[in-house]
Amino acid sequence: MPIFPLSLLPPSPAMSQNIYDNPSFFTAYSSLPRSLEGLSLSAAPEWPTLRSLLPSLSGKNFLDLGCGMGWYARFALSEGASQVLGIDVSEKMIAKALELTSSERKEGEEIIEWKVADLETVQLGLDRRGGEGWDVVFSSLALHYIVNLSSLFTRIFSSLNPGGTLVFSVEHPIYTAPSKPTFITVPSEVGEERKVWPLNSYLAEGERTVDWLGEKGVRKQHRTIGTYVSLLLDAGFEIKGVVEWGPSLEMLERGECDWVMARERPIFLLIKVLKPLVNK
Repeated sequence: MPIFPLSLLPPSPAMSQNIYDNPSFFTAYSSLPRSLEGLSLSAAPEWPTLRSLLPSLSGKNFLDLGCGMGWYARFALSEGASQVLGIDVSEKMIAKALELTSSERKEGEEIIEWKVADLETVQLGLDRRGGEGWDVVFSSLALHYIVNLSSLFTRIFSSLNPGGTLVFSVEHPIYTAPSKPTFITVPSEVGEERKVWPLNSYLAEGERTVDWLGEKGVRKQHRTIGTYVSLLLDAGFEIKGVVEWGPSLEMLERGECDWVMARERPIFLLIKVLKPLVNK
């Protein structure tokens, strides 16, 4: 399984923060349900909705941006994708993806390629793939870390075949906007206390920093829903689906997910777009 090193590109003012190669952070992240259980409902309850946005992957060329430990790339391969490439800025993530894939690989199965590279600058060119473009580009919970998202959307658009699909998830702007993103307790109208999400600074787009898994100053980029849509349209995409995801009451009642407080505000934004068959 080839692993290509970080691309030697000209210096850029926007370089991704790589917290995942911090040993203590990676150890903490590796213990999360999403790392241990992958695409299970308890670990990634938004996955059934995200999966419903994907086209058939049989025979398709599939690119996973911010692939992490490779759960979605391996899913694409299991669905019959003909070529699969996973890209992540973290060498530790790519090493883990390679380890997990090697342990699951069946004899005669196609190989997933892995690449360590920064999404801020990586070229999604076709030189290693015989001039073919991607049919499906996918990203799960990675693009809200990207500073120059307009550039990345333009590069994705250029790399897709006509009619190709981009499906991605990000943290919902209501989740990324607050200066202190945590529930607070306030009195309710009937005198009892209740927890509410303190939304502020929604229109003040830009960098937010949070402490996560013992790592201080984790940088994210807050954008409004309108900005996500505008950047995609400016890149040339057609919008095909937008989902403000939170667990359904049915999921909670069936015990498939215990994210009860996520009903108070959507936690993820899921978007599907297409590259037109004919450029406008």
